Amino acid sequence: MNDTTHNLAVTLFSEILTSDQLVRNRLSRVLPKGMEISHFSVLNHLARAGGERSPAQLARAFHVTRGAMTNTLSKLEWAGYIHVRPDWDDARRKMVAISPAGRQARDAALSAITPMVREVVGEIGEDRVRAALPILRELRLKLEEDR
Repeated sequence: MNDTTHNLAVTLFSEILTSDQLVRNRLSRVLPKGMEISHFSVLNHLARAGGERSPAQLARAFHVTRGAMTNTLSKLEWAGYIHVRPDWDDARRKMVAISPAGRQARDAALSAITPMVREVVGEIGEDRVRAALPILRELRLKLEEDR
């Protein structure tokens, strides 16, 4: 890797990491009280996916450890946002589904973050955001492939 490519790579990842931190800070400020980004992410995933998922499937989907996912799921279950049941085919496993209260909490969180997201997209411009998406998606897929 030559110096130019190295500098480009460092700059790219620096921008991504800084943007990630800034987005997380903004999301944390607008999410409903007590809801963390990880909670919203899991609820959103379950709402969009439909059906149940195992904790292991969710951990893989979010690229976190099973322990981290178990912690998030425990908090969501305590809040009444998910239902956890034994897997009827394998009693050692559990299955997770979003509850009606969880769907309401996810919808409230989505309503809370939508104005912020619209504002940012509006300031950057829809066409520029649309043009950036394929590159960001390709980068994500490449990083997932290299795991």
